[in-house]
Amino acid sequence: MIIMWTLSITFMSLKHPLAMGGILLVQTIMTASASGMLFSNFWFSYILFLIMVGGMLVMFIYMTSIASNEKFSIPKTLFTTLLSAMFTMMMITSYFMDKMMTTYMSKSSMHQKIDFLTPLTKFFNGSNLMITIMIMSYMLLTLIAIVSITDKKMGPLRQK
Repeated sequence: MIIMWTLSITFMSLKHPLAMGGILLVQTIMTASASGMLFSNFWFSYILFLIMVGGMLVMFIYMTSIASNEKFSIPKTLFTTLLSAMFTMMMITSYFMDKMMTTYMSKSSMHQKIDFLTPLTKFFNGSNLMITIMIMSYMLLTLIAIVSITDKKMGPLRQK
């Protein structure tokens, strides 16, 4: 949690698209792993990660075609901002740690009784099954059509 806050503060001070994309990727990985541990099922985490990485690939291609020669530099005030943010968050976390641990210990016995397949049965039940299959088929056909239309030599980002 402290790392996520620190990365969020760092993200606001950066100006280079590659550094911002790297921080976004790290936050995506951390969010996906946290949601996987929370739901005791990593399918939703995989979907979240793949969607975010796909969007980041599109952003990366767009940024490299626009600002390919921009110099990467780290702001001078970044270190002091990160250090103060880390110190503040560590103080807050240590202050509330006892209250969180007692609450977590009382709820941990409840979480052990939850069935691991419950999230999947809600996602792939009878009413959502047909629409899920239709969406997958539509996306596969769209992918095949785009690949057949696109020519390797005349691609949209090819430079002369």
